[in-house]
Amino acid sequence: MSGEPDRDSALQSIGLTPAVARAVDALAQAHPAARPARVVEVQRSGARLHDGRAAFGARVAPRLQQALQADDDALAVGDWVLVADDAHRDAWVVDRVPPINRLERRDALGHGRQVIVANVDAAMLVCGLDHDFNLRRLDRYLAFVRMAGVGALVVLTKADLAADVDARVAAVRQRLRPGEDAVALNALDAGSVAALHSRLGAGQTWVLLGSSGVGKSTLTNALAGLGDGADAQATSPVRADDSRGRHTTTARSLHGTPSGACLIDTPGLRTLRLGGDEDALRSAFDDVEVLAAGCRFRDCRHQDEPGCAVRTAWPPDRLAQYHKLLREVRRDSMRPPGRPKGEYRRAEPEGSSVRALEHRAQVQQWKARSRLARAHAAAKGR
Repeated sequence: MSGEPDRDSALQSIGLTPAVARAVDALAQAHPAARPARVVEVQRSGARLHDGRAAFGARVAPRLQQALQADDDALAVGDWVLVADDAHRDAWVVDRVPPINRLERRDALGHGRQVIVANVDAAMLVCGLDHDFNLRRLDRYLAFVRMAGVGALVVLTKADLAADVDARVAAVRQRLRPGEDAVALNALDAGSVAALHSRLGAGQTWVLLGSSGVGKSTLTNALAGLGDGADAQATSPVRADDSRGRHTTTARSLHGTPSGACLIDTPGLRTLRLGGDEDALRSAFDDVEVLAAGCRFRDCRHQDEPGCAVRTAWPPDRLAQYHKLLREVRRDSMRPPGRPKGEYRRAEPEGSSVRALEHRAQVQQWKARSRLARAHAAAKGR
């Protein structure tokens, strides 16, 4: 992107980093007539892009669309792309810059993966201090962003509705790594939100993640200075009995802030299946390995063994969530590859039948344990 300082400066305002700039330069050699832009919203017929000066719509070139579909992939908010105009001045996305990182989750069946956002520097994990407050769910979100190598800031909203704010902030901070932090605020109060502005560095890209109704869109509007304008994110009240919110935000979208940072607002995640493997999850909970050095047994599973240092140091709910996430990623990694729709028969990859047998055996074991647990609960209730 050398020789175009004005364009570089404009692109930096929407999150262009030196690493992305180098990737853009390398890809641009194959598309000399194309210009870089960033995906700010994915639409059914294409995407909405921003080139640092203005937002505009574009369609995805058929060749790129076919290549993405062949890899079971798609454009995501935060992606950098190259866009070219045809003879009718219609904009076409002709290529995608390889992303620096991506936040992706497994689908409900655990087979495929869905990219949520791409090329982010940090995540705001937004939790409400009302009925939404759930430390085990927070552990899942922390694992999710750590596995992608993304920094985390836990934002506890609705501080005006909770009486034990300090205690809850302290409980959250016990689960955080060095470099991660937690803050409590009222997203409807400009003075309360102002404390976050200093954390939003120019050129950084932040993504907001959390359940429906926690105040992500309200927070986005406040930090981006959108107010009640046409570009403001829609917001809705939550139910009074359980603090559940509706999916007011229905699509991911990227917004600039006065400080020069970018915010990606996302719809509430009803389910969040982690996209990595067991090694990635263990690295997300690396303090387990540190504590495990103090366990009495070298092969301690941190369950019911005597002398377990992890069980002594961790709250029971956090350890239970850790074991649950481990079971989940093991189960998903054991699943054999799915058969494409419309394909009657194909050669199975080497080892897939073995994995299928292992998976069936594991499922039968889990079902048996579940039946025993239900029978035990029923016997206690008599």
